[in-house]
Amino acid sequence: MKQNKKILVVDDIELNRAILSQMFASEYQVCEASNGQEAIECIEKEKGNFSAILLDVIMPVMDGFGVLDYLTTKKLMNKIPVFLITADSSDDMTLRGYEMGVADVINKPFNAAIVSRRVDNVMELYRHRGHLEKLVEDQTRTIQKQVEQLKKMNVSIIDTLSTAIEFRDCESGQHIHRIRFVTKKLLTEINKMDMGYHFTPKMIDDISLASAMHDVGKIAIPDQILNKPGRLTPEEFEIMKTHTTRGCEILKSIDVIQSGKTFPYYYDICRYHHEKWDGKGYPDGLKGDEIPIWAQVVSLADVYDALTSDRVYKAAYSHEKAIEMIQNGECGQFNPALLRCFLQVADQLPALMQKLYNNTEI
Repeated sequence: MKQNKKILVVDDIELNRAILSQMFASEYQVCEASNGQEAIECIEKEKGNFSAILLDVIMPVMDGFGVLDYLTTKKLMNKIPVFLITADSSDDMTLRGYEMGVADVINKPFNAAIVSRRVDNVMELYRHRGHLEKLVEDQTRTIQKQVEQLKKMNVSIIDTLSTAIEFRDCESGQHIHRIRFVTKKLLTEINKMDMGYHFTPKMIDDISLASAMHDVGKIAIPDQILNKPGRLTPEEFEIMKTHTTRGCEILKSIDVIQSGKTFPYYYDICRYHHEKWDGKGYPDGLKGDEIPIWAQVVSLADVYDALTSDRVYKAAYSHEKAIEMIQNGECGQFNPALLRCFLQVADQLPALMQKLYNNTEI
């Protein structure tokens, strides 16, 4: 007898049950039920662990269609092949059975050898289908694991490159983590406000990751300009501004970024994070909604972090002073709706930043 292989025979006539049971007794453990209600009790007791169900239609207490309704409700019709064994050979009954998902309809009186072969063939098909489904599930899990590993590797590459740039810029390396965090916070808040945008969780993660590369172009800026402690001359500032366009050139040369679907986030953020709402930014002088919203978000996050951090050319401002300067337009004009969104979460930032600094989960 095959281990853990059971067949359920459901018929109110004992002789029919005996004949059907005898067909499969040498290969399967056969369970019997004399009506639909007993059949359901057997199915529940065995937790649906049947290789097939041979089901009469006309029975007392509950008929075969009642059992089919139960199997449909429990989502077992696609897992267990059901064979209707019936003396009613009408087209209506046969069609109803197939519409409810039965594997085959066998009319009484039946030939035992033919019934046995038909049932065996269908069960073999179900076994193959189950095996294929398991293979697909296993392969899907493997692919998902590989995708996750690739994602982690991409994040590691981006973090390493971004951190190297920040250290060159005399930053602690925490700047990119703060930018990423504030970006995610703002994008999440935008979803709560009527700004005409909706960001899925994946979009928020992708944009936040891309924000880490906003200053990648600084790798092409000379040290004497990048780390100058005083105000830059007009000529030096023009060179500094090229970090936006040079950054885009660098991004195009990084295959792991350039070949991905999220490349537009990286490119837009890198090129446009110094554009201003009133058109007085650089490098392209974009105005208003010409600036991609994700670049606007990173721009605001970058300004806030720059104000509240020590830099070679200034000491850190307090949170309150930074908010005041941003509101007063001392750091350029921002999208008014985005600014309102920022102010909704601004009071939470100091405590959250401290947790981030302490590597505390937030």
